[in-house]
Amino acid sequence: MKPRRPESSAVPGSRLSRLMRFGSLASGVVGGMLAEGARQLAQGKRPAFSDLLLTPGNVQRVAEQLSQLRGAAMKIGQLLSMDAGDLLPSELSDMLSRLRSDAHPMPMSQLVAVLDESWGRGWEGRFERFSFTPLAAASIGQVHAAQGKDGQRLAIKVQYPGVRESISSDVDNVATLLRMSGLLPHGMDVAPLLQEAKLQLHNEADYLQEAMHLQRFHQLLADSPDFLVPRWYAEFSTSNILVMSFADGVALESLEHAPQTERDRIITLLFALFLREVFEFQCVQTDPNFANYRYQQETGQIVLLDFGATRLYRRNSTEAFRKLLVAGLREDRAAITDAALDVGYFQHETLPKHRLLLTDLISQACEPLRHQGAYDFAMSDLAGRLRDAGWQLGTDRDFWHTPPVDVLLLHRKIGGLYMLAAKLKARVNVRCLFEPYVV
Repeated sequence: MKPRRPESSAVPGSRLSRLMRFGSLASGVVGGMLAEGARQLAQGKRPAFSDLLLTPGNVQRVAEQLSQLRGAAMKIGQLLSMDAGDLLPSELSDMLSRLRSDAHPMPMSQLVAVLDESWGRGWEGRFERFSFTPLAAASIGQVHAAQGKDGQRLAIKVQYPGVRESISSDVDNVATLLRMSGLLPHGMDVAPLLQEAKLQLHNEADYLQEAMHLQRFHQLLADSPDFLVPRWYAEFSTSNILVMSFADGVALESLEHAPQTERDRIITLLFALFLREVFEFQCVQTDPNFANYRYQQETGQIVLLDFGATRLYRRNSTEAFRKLLVAGLREDRAAITDAALDVGYFQHETLPKHRLLLTDLISQACEPLRHQGAYDFAMSDLAGRLRDAGWQLGTDRDFWHTPPVDVLLLHRKIGGLYMLAAKLKARVNVRCLFEPYVV
């Protein structure tokens, strides 16, 4: 049975209407806390603050409201979770994961208004067919299928109204909500992440900039028969609408029961692409969302979608990261420590005990690099060990240090690849893929 797509709901377009939504959300959460407190007191219990806040009703209330707000309200949890990871309460992690799923699509009347404003009235005459039912709805916009007058199938990404203008206020409002709730670890400096979230979201909301990245990858991978990057249609596109050639394919996570060799090949190609992005292109699509990939079983090609989170890297940054991986490959602890300092994992004043813990963490994360032959992600307990090591480091409040956002985004991408590899039970010779970059 297919999952039920959320019902359509109008996107609050003005700052005032969005602020009112946040106010209503806060009131609802407080009301839920009071009701739960009264219920537990009547039972003779003395509930803790977190027990009152993280009721199923409140978690559902927050997830549902932020899903309807869309925009930065849905996106902010991704960057926050990158730094805190498994240190966040499980209830909050569950809520943030819900916000990464499908959003509520716009009602047809609001969609038509957006298209009229961007293309002018009578735009329907530019297409042979246009489907008003979205193929997908996410945090920034929703995607529709169409057919041009020349018969070309098109994918049209339409941005929600008011998203760009509300980014800064949405990020601040969500951060305030999380701070007031006490859900963020005490001492965690999220200011750099919040600023980066605003910058990245403004970039993602600029569809013309995304089109430039789309073109860049189209050219960079033009000689690769293993990948398919859609073509950009400049004549239809605006800063709020991105039009591309339509690419068929199945979701990668649906291939769990495909032949082992096919699953291994897919994940091997994605790891190899990531290494090329970092060390050759200096241009990385940093969003690991599984939905950004499709697979064409008849051609064996991986379709690459959504380049809004693409980031350019300086050569000195990728070189520092390369030296760190080489040190991890060789299990050279002194070199790992030196490279970690260059990358920005810690500072000169970082306590020796924290350096040791972080060196251990990095060394463990490089386990697939050191493995001779194909690394079996399905049989590995690496994720659990990294979680435990991260917990040990994170519970020491003297070590709340936020690495550079560039590094966190690479973590995010690598973590997504590890998760996909484990889901598909893939076996990948990661060492062999990395060897060309060991000099």
